[in-house]
Amino acid sequence: MTTEVLRQTVAVFSKSYLPLSQINIRRAVILLVTGKAEPIDFIDNNKSITVHSPTMVLLVPPQIRLTVNHKERVWRVPAVNRREVLRRDKHTCQYCGSMKHLTLDHVIPLSKGGKHSWDNVVTACESCNNSKSDRTPEQVGMTLRQPAKAPVHPIVAFAAQFWREHKILQREGLNN
Repeated sequence: MTTEVLRQTVAVFSKSYLPLSQINIRRAVILLVTGKAEPIDFIDNNKSITVHSPTMVLLVPPQIRLTVNHKERVWRVPAVNRREVLRRDKHTCQYCGSMKHLTLDHVIPLSKGGKHSWDNVVTACESCNNSKSDRTPEQVGMTLRQPAKAPVHPIVAFAAQFWREHKILQREGLNN
């Protein structure tokens, strides 16, 4: 039971209500007890997590808001390299969906004036990369599953995911 409680996470919002991250329950308790965060109730008060200590019982809400100014880390778009492109494309060929024998492919080949940039490099399996060869996807009749683009700031990605999930939870709550 204790380990179940400790495995739960809490959403953290900035002072201006921007979703920042998910943290573990221990970190949330520390922020609440030290006054560095306050509870916010977006969904339901019944969703609070009960944490017992030898001297008190603490209700930790599913979302907390920092009361201190959050110092934003400087984030730069990562360099275009194999690891980062594979991460962006979720280790999946952008032509056929395979997850085996992955390589990098320039959508517009370098020999045809393409650049080694986020909007021109995708993950491709060896088979698709060989089929495409030194041609554009249109010339071979291939289409990308999703357009190549630079990765987004982690906080922006987290905020988008949080609000998508919140919308789903809200709809489920209305249906019950």
